[in-house]
Amino acid sequence: MTMQTIFANAKNAAYELAALDDNTRSSLLRDLSVAIIGNADAILEANSRDLERMDPANPLYDRLQLTPARLQSIATDMMAVSKLPCPLDRTLEDRTLPNGLRLRKVSVPYGLVGVIYEARPNVTFDVFSICMKSGNGCMLKGGRDAQETNLASVSLIRKVLEEHGMNPDSITLLDATHEAAASLLNATGYVDLVIPRGSRRLIDFVRDNAKVPCIETGAGVVNTYFDIDGDLETGRRIVMNAKTRRVSVCNALDCLIVHSDRLADLAELCAPLATKDVVIEADERAFQTLSGHYPLLEHATDASFGTEFMSYRMAIRTVDSPDEALAHIARFGSGHSESIVTANAATAARFQQRVDAACVYVNAPTSFTDGAQFGLGAEIGISTQKLGARGPMGLQEMTTYKWLIDGNGQIRS
Repeated sequence: MTMQTIFANAKNAAYELAALDDNTRSSLLRDLSVAIIGNADAILEANSRDLERMDPANPLYDRLQLTPARLQSIATDMMAVSKLPCPLDRTLEDRTLPNGLRLRKVSVPYGLVGVIYEARPNVTFDVFSICMKSGNGCMLKGGRDAQETNLASVSLIRKVLEEHGMNPDSITLLDATHEAAASLLNATGYVDLVIPRGSRRLIDFVRDNAKVPCIETGAGVVNTYFDIDGDLETGRRIVMNAKTRRVSVCNALDCLIVHSDRLADLAELCAPLATKDVVIEADERAFQTLSGHYPLLEHATDASFGTEFMSYRMAIRTVDSPDEALAHIARFGSGHSESIVTANAATAARFQQRVDAACVYVNAPTSFTDGAQFGLGAEIGISTQKLGARGPMGLQEMTTYKWLIDGNGQIRS
């Protein structure tokens, strides 16, 4: 089958999908959620074959790995998506012009959504659930690292689609090749939107080469600023959770920024990290403070800041003011998620106003940047761009709109 035929079949399936009612699409997702658990052994077996080919020390290993608990979470998120309000046919604007023409702006699907992703097998199910609920077809191009898992997952999805009498081409998995990626990025007339999920290199490649519209889901270089007025116990919990809850995800903490007047508390602030063997790359002032008090300590280098570690490794930068913390974030952050720990309401408000990121937290960890945590059920990505979607992309972000105009014979002079 030629690539043109594959794209044409997927486009036709997306057209059919948009015509279905919400109950039909939601029923499919509910049954698929149950089927994921019922077929967990087969999915986990495929995943184990992928894992055998990857070095456990690879930062992507944790992202690639599926477990019964993670499959349960995927199924739970899919069930949650099925219960969310339908994002389609919402009236966004309704007004009548002086000439009597009635204008309505209503939400509609994009059509066929392409996603290019790396070793993230959960993306297969998350993307499908969001696309199905929002009436979009999806075309996936996964990486070689997760090929076995992706094949098993898409096979299950297509089986459930067929059981519901729905077009199995509502989801298409392309070969894990560079040629397939190039075809997807050049599929004008078929693909309405493409979204990359992965490393900075992948995202840059998609942005620089796509002829179809794309949304950047940028790398997560994440900072947390511990202010002069920060509560120590609150900071300990936030830093520990943001860094170690799951180190390979894009919202994991990469750099702790600490006010110089709080260096005396730095050892206690970082102490919980040692229980997870987190290596700290500290600037000179932080290094001198932690020396002899923290077991896994290294001198920071120029590369320590602005790096998405995706591992049990974290940088520390010392600043003398909130403005200096803001300058560090502006220089090294990626526009993903940033946080401040402070009891000063004015400092917190200024931080949220000045930081240019999709998600800006006060006294909470960046680990909450997640579609399910935001009540979106799941997400198709975390957008770091400003045109269109920004932050976790759920159902609403996977719709566009069209204008409906009703007249009674008006003509333009």
